[in-house]
This record gives sequence, structure tokens and C-alpha cells, in this order.
Amino acid sequence: MAAQYPIPKFHFRLEWGGAKIGFTEVTGLDISNDVIEYRDGATPEYSKIKMPGLRKFSNITLKRGTFKGDNDFYKWFNTIQLNTVERRDITISLLNENHEPVVVWKVKNAFPVKVTSTDLKADGNEVAIESLELAHEGLTIDNE
Repeated sequence: MAAQYPIPKFHFRLEWGGAKIGFTEVTGLDISNDVIEYRDGATPEYSKIKMPGLRKFSNITLKRGTFKGDNDFYKWFNTIQLNTVERRDITISLLNENHEPVVVWKVKNAFPVKVTSTDLKADGNEVAIESLELAHEGLTIDNE
């Protein structure tokens, strides 16, 4: 019987509705639920009951190398006009050694809230990295 190992996190694909490009990092794939506490005056215990409340999702940050003439992050960010924006559904897939999805995160109605350009450093030995922060209205996780 072959040994079972956790899935490495470095092989993934992101479909984001822009030009096809690889991303170096994706963070913020978090889901949490608020807790509602309640107690009425006739309850014999001196404590509150707890029940699940509203679900919350963290903003997601996408990072990638900066390429000459590639302005997809900025074009999407510039669709913001007052209270309207181009929204996109995004699929993030963690891939196995055969490039097949093993875990899939589906993001609903995402839109950009922050673009961060690369930092500049005269003695740096790295590539230029830019990032895009996204707000969204839902995240589901499918662990196949």
C-alpha cells in the first residue's frame, strides 16, 4: 500500500475572467460564521445559548509577476463607477501531479477593492510582483 501524503500547495490554477496568466500566490480563502448569543429572562441557567449567525468571507488577494503591457488588474479595477463594478465568478483549483483538480474553491461575484503595484528596490534580486485584493459574496470548497 502506498503512503498517504498531504497535497502540496504550490501547483494550482486560477480562472479569473482575465487574460490567462499564472499567479504566484492566493490568500484569504477563509469562511467564518458569526455567533449569535441569546438569553431570555425565564431561562434557569445563568448563561446565554449560542447559535450560528451570518456567514462572513475574507477578502482574497491574488499576486502575480508584473509583465510589460499587461494591464488586466488595472482594467478590472477601473470598471468601478460609483456603486457599480464588473463582477466575476472565480475558480481556484489545487492540482495533483496529473494537473487535475483535487480541491476547488468557487468564489461568487468577486470585484476588485485594491490594487498594489510592486515595491522598488535598487539592490533587490526579485521579480516585480503586483497584487489585486478582491471582495466577494460567497466561497464554496469542494474537496474531491
